[in-house]
Amino acid sequence: QVQLVQSGGGLVQPGGSVRLSCVGFGFTLEYYAIGWFRQAPGKEREGVSCFSSSAESTYYVDSVKGRFTMARDIDKNTVYLQMNSLKPEDTAIYYCAAVASGYGSSKCDLSPSTFSSWGQGTQVTVSS
Repeated sequence: QVQLVQSGGGLVQPGGSVRLSCVGFGFTLEYYAIGWFRQAPGKEREGVSCFSSSAESTYYVDSVKGRFTMARDIDKNTVYLQMNSLKPEDTAIYYCAAVASGYGSSKCDLSPSTFSSWGQGTQVTVSS
């Protein structure tokens, strides 16, 4: 059974940084695409970034390009989202998600409907 467990987040000042972690259980990252999503109050869930199983493809939504970076550690079966230069509009609950895509696939996209397994979510609040 695929399970994703998130950690990180919290309250951070504008311009600050935070790193989110997402540990996968019951599957191997090399066979799954991973995405990060966020949902602010009253808004729809938004795709932030995704990482293909081959790690050859990484996509970011325009609003976070140059500020957020995804990375993965195969040995720990963990994906990270490093968020720098945070803005108040980045405030949201952040979710990691996974979908089986096959070994060495370059596929990933930012559509929530693509992903079948979700982490529990973690709050990131950017405020002074």
